[in-house]
Amino acid sequence: MVQPNLKLPIVVIAGQTGSGKGALARRLAVELGGEIVVADSRKIYRGFDIGTAKPPRAWRTKIAYHVIDCCSPWEKFSAADYRRLADSAISDIHSRGKVAIVAGGTGLYIRTLLRGIIDTPPRSPELRAELELEEKRRPGWLHRKLESVDPEAASRLPASDTMRLVRALEVYLLTGKPISWHQRNHRFGKERYRALMVAPYWPREELYDRINRRVDAMMEQGWLEEVRELLGRGLGPSPAFYTVGYRQLKEHLEGGLELERVVEDIKREHRRYARRQRIWFQAEPGLEWIPAPVDEEALVAKARDFLRLSGSSSRP
Repeated sequence: MVQPNLKLPIVVIAGQTGSGKGALARRLAVELGGEIVVADSRKIYRGFDIGTAKPPRAWRTKIAYHVIDCCSPWEKFSAADYRRLADSAISDIHSRGKVAIVAGGTGLYIRTLLRGIIDTPPRSPELRAELELEEKRRPGWLHRKLESVDPEAASRLPASDTMRLVRALEVYLLTGKPISWHQRNHRFGKERYRALMVAPYWPREELYDRINRRVDAMMEQGWLEEVRELLGRGLGPSPAFYTVGYRQLKEHLEGGLELERVVEDIKREHRRYARRQRIWFQAEPGLEWIPAPVDEEALVAKARDFLRLSGSSSRP
């Protein structure tokens, strides 16, 4: 396992979906001579491109992106897996004299990278199978059960996120304590990197408008056709289809709701996700919210000052 070097500085662009994290990370990478380490639990899956807002191919030919397209749609990928790949990428980036820029909205990935992993029991295949079977028998049961034993964790997870709901209940049933209790007591207190961490902040209505317009743009780019092609490859039952939007479009293609209503449902789910992200990142130590639209020149200068004071170099 690659061990993090506390002397290595990294720049982290975190925050809510639709807030412009990717464009800011790209600007920093161009200005600082950096490479981007993606922190997004959906961008890891190959073939799931439009609905996860992966960076355009044109960007990826000019800037190196890491921890993206690294899993098949069938793979299960944990925060520990993310930390391992991100540590390796950051070490490699610094070894070549580049700046590592971590960018994404999966708060657990970022927290795990910066502060470590909580001590919880390993997975129990038998228990997980029982929980998944109960969900099949009574759709929505996992979320209702988690609400009854760990409302704090349930408030952060949508009913569609079966994998994380199963894990949260698994931890509770194996330890007798909610996963939120484990997270609070661990506090992720051990700093693993020296980080400048910022997040763009949009007023709520402006952010929601950005989210709505982005979903419309995804549909215009061929999102429905992408989902149809993925289903044609037999990927419908894969974990990747738990991603917001893919699940709803899959159900539409299988004879569900009319498309117009499905698109509105997707927008609503993204807005709910943005609210959960806001709550998560508000509790993140050391994160600075920057009013949006972000003054990019000022952000570049801030990053340069941070790197200089940390003893690192960046492109002049």
